[in-house]
Amino acid sequence: MTTATNVLVSRKYAKRSNAAEVWHRLKTNKGAIAGFTIICIILAITLYSVFFISYEEVTAINVQNRLQPPSWEHPFGTDDMGRDLFKRTLYGSRYSLLIGLGGVSISLIVGLILGSIAGYFGGLVDDLIMRFSDFLASIPTLLLGMVIVTVLGQSLPNLILAVGVTAIPEFIRITRSSVLVVRNQEFVEAATAIGMSHLGIIFSQVVPNGLSPIIVTVTSRIGAAIIEAASLSFLGFGIPVPHPEWGLLVSEGRNYIRIAPHLTYFPGLFIMVTVFAFNILGDGLRDALDPKLKK
Repeated sequence: MTTATNVLVSRKYAKRSNAAEVWHRLKTNKGAIAGFTIICIILAITLYSVFFISYEEVTAINVQNRLQPPSWEHPFGTDDMGRDLFKRTLYGSRYSLLIGLGGVSISLIVGLILGSIAGYFGGLVDDLIMRFSDFLASIPTLLLGMVIVTVLGQSLPNLILAVGVTAIPEFIRITRSSVLVVRNQEFVEAATAIGMSHLGIIFSQVVPNGLSPIIVTVTSRIGAAIIEAASLSFLGFGIPVPHPEWGLLVSEGRNYIRIAPHLTYFPGLFIMVTVFAFNILGDGLRDALDPKLKK
């Protein structure tokens, strides 16, 4: 009996691995779980639209059904061209998520490389990279995005690129800060002593040990990227008509806000809920990855 009790006690108080400790704190955070659940629902909606809603269904014009209010046949009503807003909103989730994930991937890759080099080498290299970052950061986000889309043309890849470029300074700064904290640790000196190359040390020793704030930034930045893409589409610099991206749906419905407010309510609600989910998930990840919260 005593042996069995000791085994149970040892299992209860056994030291968890870092990943297990992070997961334990994350799953006890109600906000993070709520955000993760909402994101899973949005992803499920996106997959449903990919397999069960065709492009022809969301672009076919039926003037006889124009500006109908929400009903059983059309849960979100119809737009000024008689198209079903419910299907268009679900179909548009693929664009908003793709822009958010694609744009953040571009800024993450570029920011990770430049920020790591700046933080590790310092000196003139650091000054040049940070001045480049300051130059990009000095340009208003929407203005820079509009310039990129205007020069390259309106398309989904160009919109992803525009959203990605505007977030590069943020990732450069956060990566550089993480590298500065880690680069003078003993394991970095040991890697240098055994003759490992600078790039090897950066991407095998320094960056992996400073990923926590970068991961949090990625999560919260996805929501910001979705808002930025919707803003550009609202201003006429997003995906061209008739692709039903959420920002474009809101832009098309603003002319009928008095007589058909549902045209802006439902796409705007999807934008709000999705961004909210990524933000609270990011807050949960920040709390879970914060070493100060470890007991």
